[in-house]
Amino acid sequence: MSILKEKYKAEVRPALMEHFSYRNILEVPRLEKVVINMGIGEGKENPKFLEVAAKELALIAGQKPVITKAKKSVASFKLREGMSIGCKVTLRGERMYDFVSKLINVALPRVRDFRGVSPKAFDGRGNYTLGLKEQIIFPEINYDLVERIQGMDITIVTNAKTDEEAKELLRKMGMPFKAA
Repeated sequence: MSILKEKYKAEVRPALMEHFSYRNILEVPRLEKVVINMGIGEGKENPKFLEVAAKELALIAGQKPVITKAKKSVASFKLREGMSIGCKVTLRGERMYDFVSKLINVALPRVRDFRGVSPKAFDGRGNYTLGLKEQIIFPEINYDLVERIQGMDITIVTNAKTDEEAKELLRKMGMPFKAA
């Protein structure tokens, strides 16, 4: 079992039950899934960028990404419906806990001038989205082989009813929020 999952069961869940005075253990917020998305704008001109980004995302997530296609044609972006424009991975279970643990303990501290993540990036339904500017903060990526710095969005989906509950869940799991 993942270290973060053990921490959740042993420390986080009882602390949240006490803090929010839940009566049933199933009321306690938990992680549902993590979605990692890379949008590759130049993917429409050069499919090699998309291929390289998908390979790097597979290394980071430990799971093969899905290539995302454009839903609509947009003339100003020279985009046609059905063109490949990005890739994404949805993590659940053990891989999800392993990724969140790696993100909190290894990747985020490697960000230049890191002072914490924004506590305002919740969507109103208990989900947290984090944008990263470069993929090289992950230890799986070999810096010498990187052709292009690529950003990504990481969405942590919880079953919390409010942002306050989700924020407390992530804080107790070790997410380094900035002081407000």
